[in-house]
Amino acid sequence: MSIKVVCQNKKAFADYHIEETFEAGIVLTGTEVKSLREGKANLKDSYVIIKDGEAYLLNCHISPYSHGNIFNHDPLRTRKLLLHRKEIEKLKGKVQHQGYTLVPLKLYFKGPYVKVEVALAKGRKAYEKRDIIKKKEAQREIERALKNN
Repeated sequence: MSIKVVCQNKKAFADYHIEETFEAGIVLTGTEVKSLREGKANLKDSYVIIKDGEAYLLNCHISPYSHGNIFNHDPLRTRKLLLHRKEIEKLKGKVQHQGYTLVPLKLYFKGPYVKVEVALAKGRKAYEKRDIIKKKEAQREIERALKNN
């Protein structure tokens, strides 16, 4: 089955420590799917909540379809995620009791279906982010030195 990535949340890897990932389906309208096929989506400030035993994606911006009409969708509407009941219960427990956050990492097509990769993540402090940047830069310097020699 072919996978076509529509958009990724690259900032999530810098802001959060990713513990575990889940693949979830998403409930969309027709014009949203057409807009996603054009690659017009943004996961930058989006997050996932669990409410009444169901998972919802909030603040995910899917632009209105370019050839749509007055029945186009609202770009920032709340969208329901399709997960198994056991996965939802597991995520709900970790988010409530252990201080985790649910963050969408990428939105992609898997065959004809739109999927969202949701991560169970813990927020990073500012000093942790700086340490990670320093380590990456040091590693690049080492690789550059080895390449030149």
